[in-house]
Amino acid sequence: MKSIGLRKKRYLALWLPLISTDRLHRQFRANGQKPADPLVVVARKGNVSTLVGADAPARAKGLVPGLKLADARARVARVDVVEHDEEADAKLVEAIADWCDRYSPFVAIEPPDGIVCDITGVAHLFGGEPGLIADMEGRLRMQGFSARIAIAGTSRAARALARFGGGGIAPPDAEAQWTATLRIEALECESKISLALHRAGLKRIADLAARPRQPLAARFGEAMTTALAQILGEVDLPITPRRPLPDFVAEQRFADPIGLRDDISLVLETLSERLCAQLHRHGQGGRCFEAAFFRADGKVTRIELLSGQPLKDAKSLRRLFDMRLEALTDPLDPGFGFDLIRLAALAGDDMPAAQSGLDGRAMAEVEVRDLTDRLSARFGAGSVTRFVPRNSHLPEQAVCEVAAISDERPAGVWRPGQSFGMPSRPLFLFHLPPNIEVIAEVPHGPPRRFRWRKAWFDILRAEGPERISPEWWHDADERDRDYFRIEDAKGRRFWVYRHGFYGAGSDPVRWYLHGIFP
Repeated sequence: MKSIGLRKKRYLALWLPLISTDRLHRQFRANGQKPADPLVVVARKGNVSTLVGADAPARAKGLVPGLKLADARARVARVDVVEHDEEADAKLVEAIADWCDRYSPFVAIEPPDGIVCDITGVAHLFGGEPGLIADMEGRLRMQGFSARIAIAGTSRAARALARFGGGGIAPPDAEAQWTATLRIEALECESKISLALHRAGLKRIADLAARPRQPLAARFGEAMTTALAQILGEVDLPITPRRPLPDFVAEQRFADPIGLRDDISLVLETLSERLCAQLHRHGQGGRCFEAAFFRADGKVTRIELLSGQPLKDAKSLRRLFDMRLEALTDPLDPGFGFDLIRLAALAGDDMPAAQSGLDGRAMAEVEVRDLTDRLSARFGAGSVTRFVPRNSHLPEQAVCEVAAISDERPAGVWRPGQSFGMPSRPLFLFHLPPNIEVIAEVPHGPPRRFRWRKAWFDILRAEGPERISPEWWHDADERDRDYFRIEDAKGRRFWVYRHGFYGAGSDPVRWYLHGIFP
């Protein structure tokens, strides 16, 4: 029998060495400005201002990161200096990582200026690995970014080739040959280890590769030998994607970017049909969907849609996304057009075929859930809510408010029954129960008369008490509550409780009106 081997992993490392100055140049161009002198970015390291970024003209004059600002001014008289904004750089790298989703869903950030993608099995979509690199470099150059890209069989080897080599594509199982001439700084070990390696005459990766590993590990640490094995392609550690991988995906690429609302709606209809066909084949229904719109200028807009029920009907999905787009506070801006639109099911549930009952209840439940989905899509998931019981006997904590489309299930909480044709507890409670004056039978009898809002109410019927003890692990008050359901002479029904007992303890007994029955 012929064995079938696993597909070899392939990683793409993207290095953005000029990310700080590229960001500033983009801002200058957007504002119609241009720096007159070489541009450098500085940050305080101790008590000294040090260069952490420099654009190409500055580097051509010898101004490189790590140089002190005073030395840089001594070399170049006129230089444009900007303080380093680390947060802005990090946000820009995250935006570029979002943009890299067009090439692979396996994308991870390597702070502060690197991105790595697992491109196993996707390079053929771009005409092979050379075509993928050419497409990525061209698009980044159009957006104003300087980049160096490398592809190898391990993420560490690709990173080393991008940062310490000239980039390029290392063929499968050829990482050792491609990284042999790299300096030992490609290991990115501590400075004292790099210094010790240099003193030992080990200046290149090839010098270390020819040495036995155990003596190297004993002298320089296992972290160094592990990094060496990864660079040589002997060991691979998979990357952790920064975004959850979708269960099902449908996407459409365009040679000419589109931007008209009718065209976008038509594409969403096509993608909904393709995505729901996948869900049908696997007996699944989507609970969380995402539409990603990739603009030609690099900006990515993601719109998420939640469903209260497993959904695999293409027409319903398309209709919900249309409503979601119409309800956006910030309308979808196509800019120069979208060259890629992707529809994904991020989460789902089993959804086998079901037959509705003859009484029509199943269809009625589906219609209610469909209405909930449409209202949530138009007004937002947080605007349509429902109440779910909690494991608490205290009335004010017995339920919590959740989004109507959430899948949170009711907790198994005991509920008292009903009596004299009314619910055991009112639907609406006072947030802060008002204090009332009560004339009642002492010590445990129901109220016969009470005063609330300067009016007296005579009680004809009463039921209770329902005794509720405090949650001692939460509440410091150890007194019980006795609840009574009462009805006055005009048929008005109230829910009152006595806090404490007459003749027990020194604390005064108080009565409260907690709710009113409809």
